[in-house]
Amino acid sequence: MGVMYLAAYLRSRFDTDIRIVNQRLDNCSNEDLVRQVADFEADVVGLGALTPAAYGLAFITQAIRQRLPKALIVLGGPHISAFQAKALEGTMADAAVQGEGELAFEAIINAHFEGGGLADVPGAFWQDKGGEVVTNPGMVPHIEDLDSLPFPAYDLIDLSAYWRRQSLAAIPRRRYVSIFSSRGCPYGCAYCHNVFGKRFRPHSAQRIIEEILYYRRQYGINDIEFIDDVFNLDRKRLLEFCELIHRHNLRIKIVLPSGVRTDILKEDEIDALVSAGLNFSCFALESGSPRIQKLIGKNLNIPNFLKNVELATARGVHANGFAMFGFPTETETEMQQTVDVLCRSRLHTLSCFTVIPYPNTPLYRTAMETHPEQLAGLRYDGLGFINGTINLSDVPDDILFAYQRKANRRFYINPIRLLRILKDHPQPHLLPLYIPHVLQRFTKRDLLPS
Repeated sequence: MGVMYLAAYLRSRFDTDIRIVNQRLDNCSNEDLVRQVADFEADVVGLGALTPAAYGLAFITQAIRQRLPKALIVLGGPHISAFQAKALEGTMADAAVQGEGELAFEAIINAHFEGGGLADVPGAFWQDKGGEVVTNPGMVPHIEDLDSLPFPAYDLIDLSAYWRRQSLAAIPRRRYVSIFSSRGCPYGCAYCHNVFGKRFRPHSAQRIIEEILYYRRQYGINDIEFIDDVFNLDRKRLLEFCELIHRHNLRIKIVLPSGVRTDILKEDEIDALVSAGLNFSCFALESGSPRIQKLIGKNLNIPNFLKNVELATARGVHANGFAMFGFPTETETEMQQTVDVLCRSRLHTLSCFTVIPYPNTPLYRTAMETHPEQLAGLRYDGLGFINGTINLSDVPDDILFAYQRKANRRFYINPIRLLRILKDHPQPHLLPLYIPHVLQRFTKRDLLPS
């Protein structure tokens, strides 16, 4: 999505041809990616990556530089926001941008082709002729009026290919589009990257409706997946959006796979969302321990969380829960609190994650104080939240993973919950696809190096 927004923005500023390649979707090797870049004879190459896949950037940039020595190579995405200037080390990229990319990428392109160099681009990381990484002072300002941005460049991808795969939500094989309806989150969760900043900047309700109407005309979709950090922060916008859904007689399905702050929801907001088409939402608990909630800066009101999950599920919304195990100083008693809250909740399904500290987050700084030995040899290559094997808690490794197994087993081995899953899941006939994932979580073992 980030690359599609960048592509749309750059087309509005430059007379240019753009090609988008999604390595994961296309099962595209690093060698094949380099070949496609060279065949396209790219003048500018933008590479975005999540940290577990960023190990390939060194080879990719070096190979592109050999094939296209004059190309401008720029890195972006969450990996840069986490590792900042260090992300350039070992690569042949010219520059890297953290956070929101449109204005910064435009400034870098202008500076490069006008011959002015990159020293005047605020907040940019770049390599001088000697290979030294330079960090420019300041930051490119955020875009205040998000409605001024063009729609993301869906025309540059094969959207139907995504319909055959699972989206961010656990609902595979459906006709949908993803929308960022806002940027930024004011909450202070210690584990979170600060990609879009801490100030909430929304699209207007009218703009969201215009975007949905366009996608319906262009692609015939009736399923919208909002991937905001916190979709429900602005109550007035939420209610106006739901009202406009009815005014335009839009019969759509709404999915919220990541961006709901559960404890601030009101009953009338849940009613409005369900009436507008909400049928699947994720609700992030993270920890059932009030002390851990304060420690990690989430400060979730757990009774409100339970109440609002119950209100949503009573209206037919399929509710998936998120929980994290292994926070610094977390005890066995606190892990049990998380298991107890999850199992007495009305959640349908559950995803239990291992806490992974990423650089330039408060969690990482805490882990440096409490468990520096765990960070010394930590490699992020291919590391995921489900298969993560780092342990920052105060319990031994076998206890940490035992509680993850326990949470999954107690949660799912419940006949009433299983019946509710079959009743409320948007695609119950595809649930067998998830059996291998459930078995993996039931049997997760201590995989930490001895």
